[in-house]
Amino acid sequence: MAFELLSQDAAAKRSLADVAYDRIRDRLLTLDIKPGALINDDDLAKDLGIGRTPVREALKRLELDRLVVSYPRRGTFATLVEVTDLALISEIRLQLEPLAASRAARVATEPVREQLRGVVRAVEAFDMGAASVVEILRLDARVHQGIYAAAANPHLEDILIRYDNLATRIWCLVLDRLPDLTCHVHEHVDLLRAVIDGDEAKAAELARIHVSGFEHAVREALFAA
Repeated sequence: MAFELLSQDAAAKRSLADVAYDRIRDRLLTLDIKPGALINDDDLAKDLGIGRTPVREALKRLELDRLVVSYPRRGTFATLVEVTDLALISEIRLQLEPLAASRAARVATEPVREQLRGVVRAVEAFDMGAASVVEILRLDARVHQGIYAAAANPHLEDILIRYDNLATRIWCLVLDRLPDLTCHVHEHVDLLRAVIDGDEAKAAELARIHVSGFEHAVREALFAA
């Protein structure tokens, strides 16, 4: 999951390439690695405390995610964040996010629904006033990717994670210009409850409203700049 903090024990059980992938991806999503920046794999490996080979493997995966791009004899760069892509990304998410939500409402097992109840509790207890930007993004990712996983369609999950990541980068461009994010975060509760309750139609509609609201808020922030 994007922005997931890994314990030392959890990280040890995963390949170094997986750990490198998660950490580099998070830097790209939060724009800590600036769009268009040249990525030096030697420097990145030293910074992460991970070998060059896992870092290079991670960068290959991130290129498939369209978060980095490699050019022969020039190197690897963080992809640019094109605000003009917002409409194209939203067009895809408006179709697939409701599909994932309705499918999750239909097929999620009881253990999965219990996990989503845990996400609801986390959202309800979340202190927006004290939260950092990264913490807000982590919570948002936990909600969305929890629903994607609950839909139990790995192909759909893979596509949605990719486009959610691209949307997150655009969001981070204007995050400091957005109004109070409390409503954006807490509207997840109704969506999660619809999934947990097995209400397919309501889950789909709330997912659609959420994606539409995201696009509208980002557009307003862009035009206000």
